[in-house]
Amino acid sequence: MATIAPFPTAAADAAPRLPQNVEAEAALLGAMMIDNRLADDIVEVIQDQHFFEPVHGRIFKAIKTLRKSDMLATPVTLKPLFEKDEGMAQLGGPAYLAQLTGSGAGLIGARQFARQIYDLALLRELVVVGRDMVEKALDTSEDVNPREQIDRAEEALFKVAADGGTANTVKSFNEATKIALEMAKKAQSAGGGVAGVTTGFDSVNGRIGGLHHSDLIILAGRPGMGKTSLVTNIAYNAARRLMDDIRLGIPPKQSIGAKVAFFSLEMSADQLAMRILSEQSKIASEALRMGNISKAEFGQLAAAAADLEQLPLYIDDTAGLTISALHSRVRRLQSKHDGELGLVIVDYLQLLQGSGNSRDGNRVQEISEISRGLKTLAKDINVPVIALSQLSRAVESREDKRPMLSDLRESGSIEQDADMVWFVFREDYYVAAREPKRPREGDDPKTFEDHAKWALDMERVYGLAELIIAKQRHGATGKVTLKFESNITRFSDYAGEVDTSPYE
Repeated sequence: MATIAPFPTAAADAAPRLPQNVEAEAALLGAMMIDNRLADDIVEVIQDQHFFEPVHGRIFKAIKTLRKSDMLATPVTLKPLFEKDEGMAQLGGPAYLAQLTGSGAGLIGARQFARQIYDLALLRELVVVGRDMVEKALDTSEDVNPREQIDRAEEALFKVAADGGTANTVKSFNEATKIALEMAKKAQSAGGGVAGVTTGFDSVNGRIGGLHHSDLIILAGRPGMGKTSLVTNIAYNAARRLMDDIRLGIPPKQSIGAKVAFFSLEMSADQLAMRILSEQSKIASEALRMGNISKAEFGQLAAAAADLEQLPLYIDDTAGLTISALHSRVRRLQSKHDGELGLVIVDYLQLLQGSGNSRDGNRVQEISEISRGLKTLAKDINVPVIALSQLSRAVESREDKRPMLSDLRESGSIEQDADMVWFVFREDYYVAAREPKRPREGDDPKTFEDHAKWALDMERVYGLAELIIAKQRHGATGKVTLKFESNITRFSDYAGEVDTSPYE
């Protein structure tokens, strides 16, 4: 690196222990003013806040502003912008701009200087985070929550790490094309139709092409519709596919299965495990809970449990998680599993908590923060995130109980942030609830007629569920009919005739 003559600085003496290279900053700015083509490249790599000397940051920002307007950025064109700048006055006034271009030493290693300035800015951020961690750790007052402090420290470190990756987020078309071709190759090797993580349902995969990386999928429905059952089935199907592919010698990167992180804020881990065991052993979950099973059935249960010992499904049933704590736990899992986590599920969105900044009674604002946080999580970790959501009671007041996007509870940004919105709807739930009086001998013929009519209606819809795809960024909306076995909480593809009309 070229040797740079020292420059006066207003900030250097204020915090001498912070990582810095004011000389490199000065050399870089001089090079940018000498060669504006160089400036056009550098402004995409670093920002004004990465400079240690505040005046240097303001000069960089001014250069960037002029170049955006296709104006030359030289000491002459910049001079009017700094005539009343107090920091510049301490460095000798606007003449300092010409002094920066004096040696031209930065022309040779400008990009290396930019990289060093960027790296030093990250180190300063680490120092700030570290000091904050120490100060908070020394606070021993009663209302301090150490676990919450750890989560916030992880979140702060993650932000520094995320900023450290921003310089490489711009991809050439060639790079983007290679990624797209890899996805297409993976879909082809999986038999076609699935470009992301499989849901385990051919009919659903056919509609959406699998669960795409960085997508936020909202799965909503009224109580009793089977939201948790469906998402548990998807979690199992994805994890099972990965486990089976690995057993067949298929590399994990070529599998459409995935390691799954399931955050259950409502049900305990053993309850979820019981559901999966019920589904796989085909023993009613109620019988399992009551212990009302035979020796043969217990053998089925033990065999299912043994088969699933290596299932890559990880359940976190911590209640009352904040969105930042969720982010931290996902990153921890991703690190623990060498970046191979492929699907995150949250049951459910309304049980998450915001940062606390919006706890002024504005629940809609807090839900907006949470939905944005979930989308950010999906993008940062680059995996699909499925979050369950409640629906408002407005559904129950309509004759047609099928949900609409406007039914999303506190829906402000949920619909906007989501890449896909799914609704689970089971008509048999509502038909069963309106069963008329069961006729007895001697009853009015109308009673028999009404019940017979109801029975026909029930037979038509019994055991069927609709997955309504109300929003999809990657394709068309629509409906998928699934079979639902309520006794073992299992969804599966439906083989009968279905309505394939688009969702409206």
